[in-house]
Amino acid sequence: MSKNIMIVGVGGQGTLLASKILGKAAMDSGLDVKVSEVHGMSQRGGSVVTYVRFGEEVYSPVICKGDADVILSFELLEAARWLPHLKNGGTIVTSTQQINPMPVITGAAKYPEEIISDMKTMAIDIRPYDAQAIAEEAGNVRASNVALIGLAADVLGFDENVLREAVAACVPAKALEVNMKAFDLGRAKAKA
Repeated sequence: MSKNIMIVGVGGQGTLLASKILGKAAMDSGLDVKVSEVHGMSQRGGSVVTYVRFGEEVYSPVICKGDADVILSFELLEAARWLPHLKNGGTIVTSTQQINPMPVITGAAKYPEEIISDMKTMAIDIRPYDAQAIAEEAGNVRASNVALIGLAADVLGFDENVLREAVAACVPAKALEVNMKAFDLGRAKAKA
C-alpha cells in the first residue's frame, strides 16, 4: 500500500496538526512515511500545503502534479488551487469553508462561486462537507481539522482505530475530548 495525500488550507486552520496525525498513523501502521510542510504566508492567512506520502518505501516527500491520491482541503478555493496535483480518479475531501484571499478582500477579484459544481464535472471524486459545523457541534470550531480527518477516513488508507489513536497521541490533552467527538461526528456524517 502506498498513498500520496496533500493537505491544503489557509494559515491557522490546523493543517500542520492534521499532517502530524496522518504521519503518526502511517508510522503506527509500520509504513515508511515522509512529510513535507510548505508554509507560505501561513501566519497571514496565506496558502499552506503539506505533503504526506507513505508506503513500503518512500524516497521523497514531494508530490508532483497528477500524483496525489487524496487532497484533504480545509478551504474551498484551496481545493481548486491544488486540483492539478490530483490524479485522475483521485478524491478531494473538502470543507466548504470560504476564506477570502487578499485580492478578494481588497476588491481586486471575486471569490469564485461555482467551485464545487465545476469540480463535479471532472474525473474525480469530490466530497464537500461543512467541517466547521461538525466541529461546532463537537464543541469547538477549531476541531474542524480533525472533523475533516474523520470525514476522509475511508479514503486515507488507515484503519479507523489507528487514526483514532493518532488523534489521541497528537492532540493536546485539554482539547482531546472535543477532537475525538469531532472525529466521530465526521465519521458518522461520511457514512450517512
